[in-house]
Amino acid sequence: MAGHSQFKNIMHRKGRQDAVRSKMFSKLAREITVAAKTGLPDPAMNARLRLAIQNAKAQSMPKDNIERAIKKASGADSENYEEVRYEGYGPGGVAVIVEALTDNRNRTASSVRSTFSKAGGALGETGSVSFSFDRVGEITYKLSVGSADAVMEAAIDAGAEDVTTDEDGHTIICGFEDIGDVSKALEDTLGEAETVKAIWKAQNTVPVDEEKAQSLMKLIDTLEDDDDVQNVYSNFEVSDEVMAKLSA
Repeated sequence: MAGHSQFKNIMHRKGRQDAVRSKMFSKLAREITVAAKTGLPDPAMNARLRLAIQNAKAQSMPKDNIERAIKKASGADSENYEEVRYEGYGPGGVAVIVEALTDNRNRTASSVRSTFSKAGGALGETGSVSFSFDRVGEITYKLSVGSADAVMEAAIDAGAEDVTTDEDGHTIICGFEDIGDVSKALEDTLGEAETVKAIWKAQNTVPVDEEKAQSLMKLIDTLEDDDDVQNVYSNFEVSDEVMAKLSA
């Protein structure tokens, strides 16, 4: 398994659920607000808003929070968030992509640059690492929706490109432009997905040792604690042996 999802699982097992949940709700709300503001406030007519709401529901975000985030988009005092992507290298030369929604680009850039620097990494120019990632759609389901074979068959019929099944669930990969069509086809077969989103998928992974893995996890943790940061992607890979030590 590679960087990001591994790290999330480790941190959850270390008892940070409540803090992570609160931070997650804030970021989901910001995405809902931006989605509603950039299109119609009706999820039936706004694909991005529909996906944002679906992901919020999958994380058990209260209905009132979702409705408040939508209404905030049309308020006179609503913030003007800007989508920004930062790219750089972490310890060991590992590539890192950071997606942010910010109302102050200078503040966010300064914070992200400082975080990279303190971790022994360096922030680069836009495009400096994204060339080694693919922009794809990721659709996840819980294991309970069916066997690996059943999900594979449904994914193939829906036009997906790849499927993996592990202890965390089923992960389906599709073309970025096909997210809407594939997720709708899968919903008709398997029911509503747990998450549907666009991600940066590393073309190749970089193995790291325990020391580098700890530094990278600290970097990602600090980045994700930034209120402006929505998502962090990396291309590092940790062996099962190192994972066992980090999880102890």
